[in-house]
Amino acid sequence: MHYDLLVCGAGPAGTIAAAQAAQAGLKVALLEKYPLPRHKTCGGGMPVAVQHFLRDLVPEAFVESNVRYMRHTWNFTNPYLGAISPSGSARALSLWMVRRSVFDHALAQRAVRAGAELWDGLVVRSLQLESQQVVVRAQALKADGDLTPKSEFVATAPYVIGADGANGVTAKATGLRQKRAISLAMEIEYPYQWHDHPELKPAIAHLEYGAVKQGYAWIFPKADHLNIGAGVFRFGQADARREPQVKSQLQQAILGYLDLFQLPYDPSSLQFHAHPLPIWNGREPLHTPDGQVLLAGDAAGLINPFFGDGILHAVKSGIIAAECVVNGTTLTYSDRIHAEFAANFDTARTLASCFYQFPSLFYRYGIRQPMATYLATRLLSGDLQFTEIMGRAVRRLGRTMTGGFQG
Repeated sequence: MHYDLLVCGAGPAGTIAAAQAAQAGLKVALLEKYPLPRHKTCGGGMPVAVQHFLRDLVPEAFVESNVRYMRHTWNFTNPYLGAISPSGSARALSLWMVRRSVFDHALAQRAVRAGAELWDGLVVRSLQLESQQVVVRAQALKADGDLTPKSEFVATAPYVIGADGANGVTAKATGLRQKRAISLAMEIEYPYQWHDHPELKPAIAHLEYGAVKQGYAWIFPKADHLNIGAGVFRFGQADARREPQVKSQLQQAILGYLDLFQLPYDPSSLQFHAHPLPIWNGREPLHTPDGQVLLAGDAAGLINPFFGDGILHAVKSGIIAAECVVNGTTLTYSDRIHAEFAANFDTARTLASCFYQFPSLFYRYGIRQPMATYLATRLLSGDLQFTEIMGRAVRRLGRTMTGGFQG
């Protein structure tokens, strides 16, 4: 089977790329490991700026709650409720909460309507780069998770977009992204029926900074459950998955939230889902030297090193990847990604290393400031760049540490 473009992975990056390329007239195959809709471990929070790229999808199709406030705590005490759009703010902002199984499926169906062929339940096993094409081999996945023997799917295309996540085959097969920084997140989905609770409300997201060393915990409200999670950040070439104490630390932070709000649970029945976060680690090649294979989304390490978010960045990278394939400019792909993200993410990484080293100071003198939640949301939305706030943040911290902070 021959295509103009093969896309590996039906997350936001892959589905957006497949739709964009198909709309331009290319013959596109979208390959996904699991049958859709499928569970995807992810907090599922994203700025409404995503809507700019999905104007043909109504929010009601995938948005489960619209968050307008963030409730911040330090060691589950000293709470501060910050408005995302406080009085006097220039823009009305909010955060959308989605269930990734629903969101990704909606994006995949959007790609199909654009003309892409969806092949779900196929596990990509190998990529072979030839002079004029890439050969992709995959196997069908059975309901029990095993591979179906003698069911090989073979397809070729001059271009492949690898959007198959942190552990995907594409990067490994091409030798790209060999020096990665891997952070780790863990979460549970706690069934919850909304009622008149003073703190747990569909419009409030919760963020906790003292319970996790070099990280934070959260509660994200969904339609019928609470996504309760925690994550740690690692930089350089560190891999949090190799640290035996990290998983226990994340679990304790999650239990801390359950205890704080007196949510009943049986520890033995809780299902903890962990997933790697491939944090931005600086400029590096994100396409093969011949331009045949491009990495997008998590596969390209496009996780913000300060917040740990990735959905909006995955969407943007999928669009850029598709444009490069359609226009025959794949050799410029890495430069275009760097132009879009590098300066901002490099600065975010510098600020993150400072923030997570002195979180109590930032909580007291930064997060609890009246406009901090609004500024954080602007950063998440891309409306404000880390390069624009870096100097001010460092100066404020410096005055604080020397006892000269004036507010």
